[in-house]
Amino acid sequence: MLALANDSGDPFSRSHFIPGHFTASAFILSPDRGALLLIYQSKLHRWLQPGGHVETEDGDLVATAQREVLEEVTMKVGTPDRPGAIDVDVHFIPARKDEPQHEHFDVRFVFHAESLDAVAGSDAKDFRWVPIAQVTEELTDASIMRVLAKLRRG
Repeated sequence: MLALANDSGDPFSRSHFIPGHFTASAFILSPDRGALLLIYQSKLHRWLQPGGHVETEDGDLVATAQREVLEEVTMKVGTPDRPGAIDVDVHFIPARKDEPQHEHFDVRFVFHAESLDAVAGSDAKDFRWVPIAQVTEELTDASIMRVLAKLRRG
């Protein structure tokens, strides 16, 4: 990620494909911190955290994560629960008709929801609050389990 950040191109642009570009995502905990909000990612057929590409107007990666939450579940979240990112993840994106294969360099933040009120937005087919004890790798993926392990450790 440090090498990507120092790249001569714009590693925050979704058109930066070699090796890829930065994205940001949000792990949103319920008001009692007992559940995690997951959205259904129809391209991957998995329940994942909200997140996505950086837009020019975002300003920073926290703003990207906040905007993505608003777009995907129509929820506003405040500042992250902890300073800095809780996790970083690099994952492969296969080629599609309009873009070559590349990697997403995802910077992840934790937020605390003020309420359970949410509505699936334009970028999410569905969402649900999953009790943390019921989040499994079969439901999501190993990178989410890694973040939950970090949350359990405090």
